[in-house]
Amino acid sequence: MRTLTLSLTFLLFCCFAFAQNDSLSKTIKIKLPTTFKKAELINEVEIPLQSNSDNIIERSIDIKSDYWDTTVYNPYKNTVSEFPLNIKFEDSTYASPVPHKKVITSRYGWRRGRPHKGIDIDLVTGDSVVAMLDGIVRFARYSRGHGRTVVVRHYNGLETTYAHLSRIAVKANDTVAKGQYLGKGGNTGNSRGSHLHLETRYKGEHIHPEYLFNLDETNSMRSQDMWVTRKWTRASYHNSRRLSKLALYETKEEALSSLEKQRKVYVVRKGDTLSRISRRNNTTITAICRTNKIQRNSTLRIGQKLILEL
Repeated sequence: MRTLTLSLTFLLFCCFAFAQNDSLSKTIKIKLPTTFKKAELINEVEIPLQSNSDNIIERSIDIKSDYWDTTVYNPYKNTVSEFPLNIKFEDSTYASPVPHKKVITSRYGWRRGRPHKGIDIDLVTGDSVVAMLDGIVRFARYSRGHGRTVVVRHYNGLETTYAHLSRIAVKANDTVAKGQYLGKGGNTGNSRGSHLHLETRYKGEHIHPEYLFNLDETNSMRSQDMWVTRKWTRASYHNSRRLSKLALYETKEEALSSLEKQRKVYVVRKGDTLSRISRRNNTTITAICRTNKIQRNSTLRIGQKLILEL
């Protein structure tokens, strides 16, 4: 009988307990009547609560609010960016876009007289390709040159492009998680063999992918807060056959100080050409000619001194 009375009393006072509960509290405290004479009787019960919001990641930016076009590869084509660019990542790691060791067959940089604005990762046609980070699919269709292509815009504004696919498994406006399947690798578009052409862009500006990501087995970001100067958005400053010297800027001050050009004197040696000198020193023929007041077809003399701005 006492058990029944206690149960009924418990139910009667539940409403009172909920009304008294603090909305920010993780528990509910329920006070029971104290008319029972036995001292060992519990007169207060505390029930823990779990909020569903604990597992929800709130996004502070609506990535579809600006320049969201699912039919155009680069909707930022007519915009002008202000450098240096600041890019922040929530994660310290990314998902490898391919299910095996990342073998880079061609890097970001000047290649065969044209800018190569991404990196090529070796794969076999049919290999799965996944999203590197959480985001929303902005573009998923055939693109001239790139073939079957998927572009994912991530929650920090960065876009990653997965090109030359043999099959697309997502559609525009799909929300995707890090590591989620996007399609199968292939050889569509302007491609000389099966590979994944990976590009990274921020508000239309191509960025050297290896400036942002460590493309080794760690799958780690180079930093969660980085500043990108114009050098890392221009393929003409880099050679697609080798990795550039990666100087990471984690503050705006570091990025701005790097813009102050450093000069060095180069002495022309036997067999040197402007092309060879520019490649060896990570500069451009145009910059060498402009600094030294010479023409592209000027004859170089052994022992001649050139000023190089790096």
